Amino acid sequence: MKAAVLVEQNAPLEILDVDLPKLDVGQVLVRVDYSGICGKQIDEITGRQGEDAYIPHLLGHEGSGVVTDVGPGVTKVKPDDRVVLHWIKGTGIDSSPPRFEHDGQTLSAGWVTTFSEYTIASENRMTVVDDDLGGDVLSLLGCAVTTGLGIVFNNAQLMPGQSIAVFGAGGIGLNVLQGAALVNAHPIVAVDVHSEKLTFASRFGATHTIDPGKTPVDEALKEITQGLGFDAVIDTTGLNDVRVSSYNATADTGVTVFAGVPFIGDLLAIDSFPLHFGRRVIGSHGGETVPETDIPRYLDLHRQGKLKLTELITRRYPLEQINEAVETVRRGPACGRCVIHMDHEQAR
Repeated sequence: MKAAVLVEQNAPLEILDVDLPKLDVGQVLVRVDYSGICGKQIDEITGRQGEDAYIPHLLGHEGSGVVTDVGPGVTKVKPDDRVVLHWIKGTGIDSSPPRFEHDGQTLSAGWVTTFSEYTIASENRMTVVDDDLGGDVLSLLGCAVTTGLGIVFNNAQLMPGQSIAVFGAGGIGLNVLQGAALVNAHPIVAVDVHSEKLTFASRFGATHTIDPGKTPVDEALKEITQGLGFDAVIDTTGLNDVRVSSYNATADTGVTVFAGVPFIGDLLAIDSFPLHFGRRVIGSHGGETVPETDIPRYLDLHRQGKLKLTELITRRYPLEQINEAVETVRRGPACGRCVIHMDHEQAR
C-alpha cells in the first residue's frame, strides 16, 4: 500500500510503498477512504512538542473506511463494516501498535493512522456507523467534530443563554461554535487572525467576530460582556499569550478550557486569585468524547439538518498531494477542513 510517512521533522512527508504485517490480537485491517488533517499532525511534523523518537512513522488520526479483515479476539467489527477511525479510546481491545515495513526498514505507527490507503488500527479506535453517508463526512467524526462538540457539551457544560468566546476558528473551533449555537448560547464570539476564517465562523454560529490585527482583543471582549467576562472561553491555539487572554476573559464563575497543544517548554503565568472564587481552568482531552455513544448521536443531528458537516469540508486532495494539503492547513487562511481521499474505486 501507499502511505505518507514522516521521515524527518520539518520536512515533506514521503509517499512510500509499505508492506502490511500480519494482524495481531485486537488489530483490524481497514481500507481507508478519507482522512482529515488535524493540527496534531502538523505539530508532529514541525516538532512543536520536541524531538520525535519514533521517526520514521505513519501519521493521521481521524478518518473513515471499510473493515477488510480482523485479527484474533476482535468482536466489535467484522469485514465490510463501515467505520469512523478515531484516536480517542472506545470499547474493544487496546491492541499493540502495528509495525509496518518499507524496503526492510521498520516504520512505527500509533494505535490508529490514516494517511495511507490501508491501515491497521486497534479495535478500540473505531466505531461502526451506518452506510448512508459519504466517507468524507464520516472522517470528520474522528477528531474535529467530536472534540469541538465535546468541549461545549462535556468540558464547558454550556447552558442556553450562557456566553462563550473561542480563540481559533479552525476545525475544532468551528465545531465549538456550532455546538454553542446548538445549545442556544449567547453571545458566541470567534477570535482569529484570519479574516477569511472569521467570515466562515459566522456561518457556524458566531454572533460576534474579532480580528486581533484590527481590534485589541481584551478590550473588545470586555465590551461585549460589559466587563463581566464569559461563562466559557476556549483556546484551540495552544499559544501562551492567547491562553492568558482566554483566562483573563473568563468570568469569575466561568471556565477556561485549553484545547490547543502548547509548545514544549511553554509555561503559563496567570493570576490565580479568581480561582478561589469559582473560576476554573481545565484541559480538554478530545472533548471527553465517548465514541460509541457520541458519534452516532452527532450523525443523527447531521441527518436532521441541525449539524453542519458537509459544509465543513472546503478542500479535498489525493494522497499524492498530501504535502500541499498539509501546507494549506499550516498557512492558516484555508477555511473549514481539508480531507485526503484515497484512490479506491469503491470509496465514496
